[in-house]
Amino acid sequence: MTAIPLADAGALAAVARRTTAIRLALIAVILATIAAAFLVARHPDTHVLVPLSGRGDTIVVLDLSASISTDTYSQIGATLTSLARSNGRLGLVLFSDQAYEALPQGTPAADLAPLVRLFTLPSTPQSGFAPTLPPNPWTASFSGGTRISAGLGLAHTIATSSGKTRPTVVLVSDLSDDPRDLTRLGSILLAYRRDRIPVRIVGLDPSDADLTLFRRALTPAPKVVRAPSPGAAAPRTRTGFPWLLVACAFLACVALAVVEAWSPRLEWART
Repeated sequence: MTAIPLADAGALAAVARRTTAIRLALIAVILATIAAAFLVARHPDTHVLVPLSGRGDTIVVLDLSASISTDTYSQIGATLTSLARSNGRLGLVLFSDQAYEALPQGTPAADLAPLVRLFTLPSTPQSGFAPTLPPNPWTASFSGGTRISAGLGLAHTIATSSGKTRPTVVLVSDLSDDPRDLTRLGSILLAYRRDRIPVRIVGLDPSDADLTLFRRALTPAPKVVRAPSPGAAAPRTRTGFPWLLVACAFLACVALAVVEAWSPRLEWART
């Protein structure tokens, strides 16, 4: 016999019901917080503009073709600002109808800062004149037609010649390609697919049709984010600490501790 016989056991019935209700409520809290932690862990807050690390395993491919408008240049400036403020490292390829490596892999992202002003409208334009972008070294002799295959092809060569883990290639472009380049572009995208080089796209207001082309040609489909607008809050380049997951785990532990504190249970039986 494990229960203590009590003559007035009926008087404790209300207390027993209250204790049971509290225990059930605490168990419900534990189950809810565990479920919340599971959902948070499955869907972490990893929506960053560009994934950067200190290893220099990211190559940014930047579109400077003539199809890029003044408004889009401002989006490029905001994108470069976000990258320059990170603590990561990267490589930079510039392209129009040709391409060249502007920064080698492993360059500190802060080295992009001097380029930002070339893509940023002055805050105090001359009186009586509309604000214009400052002259840049690419307008006269480099920015012309658009051959996305040139930029992605050079990035592919760099990525496959390093002998290291395949870097992530980040294409910053409006994705509007010269129709005569589409065959070559298709071959380059198949090479990325074959060599399992991950691609991420920072879209400069691309059309749905152009996005569909890249999503169908690449496996897995590239992650696409919109380039930040000028004046908007600077996007993150690193995933923040998972405070919500920690809070859920902490709450579950507290609820479990409270349940354990209530667990010694006095049992009785009627005489």
